[in-house]
Amino acid sequence: QVQLVESGGGLVQAGGSLRLSCAASGRTFRTYTMGWFRQAPGKEREIVAGISRSGGLTYYPDSVKGRFTISRDNAKNMVYLQMNSLKPEDTAVYYCAADDAYRAYPSRGRDDYDYWGQGTQVTVSS
Repeated sequence: QVQLVESGGGLVQAGGSLRLSCAASGRTFRTYTMGWFRQAPGKEREIVAGISRSGGLTYYPDSVKGRFTISRDNAKNMVYLQMNSLKPEDTAVYYCAADDAYRAYPSRGRDDYDYWGQGTQVTVSS
């Protein structure tokens, strides 16, 4: 089992940047594929980035590709989301999630993730 705690959210102007961090507990962090999701009011939770166990494979949907970068540091049990060129439509609660299915690639499916953080609010003003 793993516990996840996000940090780094806040208010930023359009075009700005934020870096989200997710601290994971437990000695088996390197066995989880990790993902970042977001949920805006009235909308479903959607993936914005995924990363494989080693960090060698990543996934981004078209909506954030080229603007967001996911990374992980297995020695520190951390996963990060660097968000650049932020837009008002990026406003949402952002969640860190862990998938313990021992996949070779990061899953895109919300239901594949087994553990979730409490979320951190990101607000982008126009």
